[in-house]
Amino acid sequence: MEGILFISRFVTRTLVLSSLWLMWIPLEVVCSTGNASASSNYSSSSSSSSLKPNVINIGALFTLNSVIGRAAKPALEAAIDDVNSDPNILNGVELRLLLHDTNCSGFIGTMEALQLMESDIVVAIGPQSSGIAHVISHVVNELRVPLLSFGATDATLSSLQYPYFLRTTHSDYFQMYAVADLVDLYGWKEVIAIYVDDDYGRSGISVLGDALAKKRAKISYKAAFSPGDPKSKINDLLVEVNLMESRVYVVHVNPDTGLNIFSVAKALNMMVVGYVWIATDWLPSYLDSMEAVDPDMMNILQGVVALRHYTPDTNLKKRFMSRWKNLKYKGNAGPAGFNSYALYAYDSVWLAAHALDVFLKEGGNLSFSNDPNLHEAKGSLLHLESLRLFNGGEQLLQTLLRMNFTGLSGQIQFNPDKNLVHPAYDVLNVGGTGIRRIGYWSNYSHLSIVPPESLYTKPPNTSTGSQHLYSAIWPGETTAIPRGWVFPNNGQPLRIAVPNRVGYKEFVSKDNSPQGARGYCIDVFEAAINLLQYAVPHTYILFGDGKRNPKYDDIVYQVAQNKYDAAVGDITIVTNRTRIVDFTQPYMESGLLVVVPVKEAKSNPWAFLKPFTKEMWFVTGGFFLFVGAVVWILEHRINHEFRGPPRQQLITIFWRKHREHLGTFGADHLAICSSDYQFKLHC
Repeated sequence: MEGILFISRFVTRTLVLSSLWLMWIPLEVVCSTGNASASSNYSSSSSSSSLKPNVINIGALFTLNSVIGRAAKPALEAAIDDVNSDPNILNGVELRLLLHDTNCSGFIGTMEALQLMESDIVVAIGPQSSGIAHVISHVVNELRVPLLSFGATDATLSSLQYPYFLRTTHSDYFQMYAVADLVDLYGWKEVIAIYVDDDYGRSGISVLGDALAKKRAKISYKAAFSPGDPKSKINDLLVEVNLMESRVYVVHVNPDTGLNIFSVAKALNMMVVGYVWIATDWLPSYLDSMEAVDPDMMNILQGVVALRHYTPDTNLKKRFMSRWKNLKYKGNAGPAGFNSYALYAYDSVWLAAHALDVFLKEGGNLSFSNDPNLHEAKGSLLHLESLRLFNGGEQLLQTLLRMNFTGLSGQIQFNPDKNLVHPAYDVLNVGGTGIRRIGYWSNYSHLSIVPPESLYTKPPNTSTGSQHLYSAIWPGETTAIPRGWVFPNNGQPLRIAVPNRVGYKEFVSKDNSPQGARGYCIDVFEAAINLLQYAVPHTYILFGDGKRNPKYDDIVYQVAQNKYDAAVGDITIVTNRTRIVDFTQPYMESGLLVVVPVKEAKSNPWAFLKPFTKEMWFVTGGFFLFVGAVVWILEHRINHEFRGPPRQQLITIFWRKHREHLGTFGADHLAICSSDYQFKLHC
């Protein structure tokens, strides 16, 4: 999470640093004395030290006066005490915490990090700010000191560019995919992202855009603001987004200033029916750290859906939460200040302790050496030679990556991408005077109404039918799922192309009325528009010069090129057109038609000859004569019926029935076959 540096504090801090530059030499003597005491337990050479150290320094670097810092500081100090009082770990070696305040400034955070590295620390914890983490990661990469961050959730910090950065909380990569699943569950297709314009905000919204694209949704507008912007600028920003179409807002900001978004939205009447507000984990972190419920604040947040890091309700966690009220490191007693980041900070110390315990048992090297890349420039007062390389940094990093134990926040184990295993979130809904859980999200099975750990023993199921949440109460105290969009006040009417026909004007044609077009197709379109429950502003634009019918392929192409939003007319659905545009279902079915010329038919007694051509009839007659001749040749010598005068023999050939006996088979007719017909010659 990110913090905000107020101008007055920045000026004060700058003046203090300016004084430090002028007093660098005497301060360096003091620091050297302190370092000698601390580093006397380590070897100053690059060789391995066989001596067991008495004290191991680890550093912490974050903004103390912030929502996350007020939770992390007592948790870190409690963890240090618990480690040092446990005889089963580090075998009597004391773990010492050196705490530095970054004061929500990248510059001050860098200076504090350099001062922290002068103390020869072997592990650094923090920062909470993703922007500061980017800068400090370059420092720890050079000096080979593992950096364990319990609050920097920027997904890009897991890249190969920062090998010594380890995140002991969950990355925003998973949180944004959880938001995308929420958007998909309720059927919304466009959202507006409201975020702080820094590394934390930009990276998170970038991941959200990718996650929504996989759900066939998108971010329609990115509304960014600077961390220190006053309410007046936030008001201008929300007025601008309120004129747009989408009513689904994803708010990804800092917990220290994020409530300004909702207070301004309430004043602009944007927390009513029809609006959807989704907040990332910054909001539950703020609400959980409150000492008492503020009715006015809860009234502003009515209907908001938010995500919170999920941590199993183990006995270990319950015992720590019962201790929290009376921790001596807190400024006051009670539950105030606690949120999920306290658990991650506590586990970070134990992760470092377990890794150092294994590191020492494996003969790890706790020595430091001068960095050849750092040398004192002539006349410089920076004293860069005081920054030394941790010789065992690479080995300790590998030891951290293979750790596996159960902490307050759950299982502490890293996957090959250096992310904690089993990322999960509570899905919360603000209603009444509190918040209620309406489900869970996990990277294993996505949205569900059962705790994630109960699903890990079952096969993963991320199908659409398996995604469930309890019903939510939306802004305006309604349980009906908001539509998520309205017609924008600054929007343009739909541009409808209409063919300006010359013939068949009954389908569509130009009209002198304000509508501009008329016809059967226009009537059908207007009837469909009137069935909708909301108005659809549109205007008809004639396509063509009115002297000849336009080319319909040109109309379809112009729609595909987004010159027109749609086209209405007697446009035939053909294959090449469906490749570039979508058609509605046909509202007039013509069926399969055959166009033939119409002629008056006259009766003819020789009509029976029409099936065959003259040539076919001549061929058929020739076959009759040929077969008759063959029959006469074969029969006239043995069959007395084929004898007599030539006339009688011809009659016999064509009109008399003859019988032919071939073994046991006989025939009483002769078949003459063409390609389609069969003829029988009877006697």
